Amino acid sequence: MSWLGLEKKVVVVTGGASGIGKACCESFAANGAHVVIADLDKVSGEAMAQRLTQEFGPEAMFRLTDVTKPKDAAGLIADTVAKFGRVDAFVNNAGINIPRLLADPQGQQELSEEIWDKMMTINLKGVYLCAQQAAKAMTAAGTNGVIINMSSESGMEGSEGQSGYSATKAAIYGLTRSWAKELGKRGVRVVGVAPGILEATGLRSETYENALAYTRSITVDKLRSGYVATTSIPLGRAGKLSEVADLVTYLASDRASYIHGTVINISGGKSRG
Repeated sequence: MSWLGLEKKVVVVTGGASGIGKACCESFAANGAHVVIADLDKVSGEAMAQRLTQEFGPEAMFRLTDVTKPKDAAGLIADTVAKFGRVDAFVNNAGINIPRLLADPQGQQELSEEIWDKMMTINLKGVYLCAQQAAKAMTAAGTNGVIINMSSESGMEGSEGQSGYSATKAAIYGLTRSWAKELGKRGVRVVGVAPGILEATGLRSETYENALAYTRSITVDKLRSGYVATTSIPLGRAGKLSEVADLVTYLASDRASYIHGTVINISGGKSRG
């Protein structure tokens, strides 16, 4: 058995077909776990499940999932238990980021009720629905489990042009700490992870970059140069997806058995100071 002891553990990752979620799935599979990839991208998700099974051995599974739908959240857990018998770890990773200004004099990129509701529904309602179903399965089984919620450094620091997204990620702090108080006594750990600036993910699309650059009154080229300049990061570089995945994998293991009710910042020391 490896140091982390994740062999044959059953791990579910929402938003697992791309970005941080994909890196987490690969890390879990490499450490011998059965991985359930929950995503709306059926083509990428199914191909990834097949690849992980072939490359690492333990069977991986894809489950088409809209985290905002109660039936999908319940079905994801039910299908996982039916296939593998239990849920040992659940990674609440699915989320979106749509840059907008609170008040835009030009009226081009102003935060609307529609966009606000969309981010709140996916980033918060989806987290609540999935965590609820995972918690029920874990406590019913009477075995130790862990729920890992993906927050963001912007949830504590705020982020210009991303107030809606930052608000959802700040809320993850409160959810994580509150659920930890409720579930700890029943053998389920709840922890959060808050990444800072990372190498490119699926969130960093052309549409996203154009909107964020506009909200900050800079060009897209200037925005992109900031990814590599990283003057606000003491370690002097952006983080790697694999580094976030390493942390998530560790937190899901029994090596992290006394880490509970906290959100761990992984941002190279980045701050506004």
